Amino acid sequence: MIECVLDASAVLAFLHREPGYGEVERLLDAAAISAVNVAEVAAKLIDRGAQQEQVREAIAALGLRVVAFDEELAFRAAALAKPARSSGLSLGDRACLATAQALNLSAITADRSWSRLKLPINIQVVR
Repeated sequence: MIECVLDASAVLAFLHREPGYGEVERLLDAAAISAVNVAEVAAKLIDRGAQQEQVREAIAALGLRVVAFDEELAFRAAALAKPARSSGLSLGDRACLATAQALNLSAITADRSWSRLKLPINIQVVR
């Protein structure tokens, strides 16, 4: 059963054993991730020198349910742009939040700035 949606920052914290990785590790079995955030994680890993096949294997090994970023989620993410503008949320950030909102789940992030967001979405910061 899916209980939360991971942001790219949370996945990267786990993969790189950064602060908060233990919290993310405990959530992996019950977590989903937006396809947009998979693209973010993959791009960061490739930027750091990983080969595409290694990246695919690393992400697959996490066992996350990947949620397609469809038209409904696109409009939900767009609706978050104005209320989140002062926090400088990226499209990827809003994709995670929109996915959590649509699934009525918590959004899990390693980005501390999310703790200041005033949105009708439960947000958990892991560091």
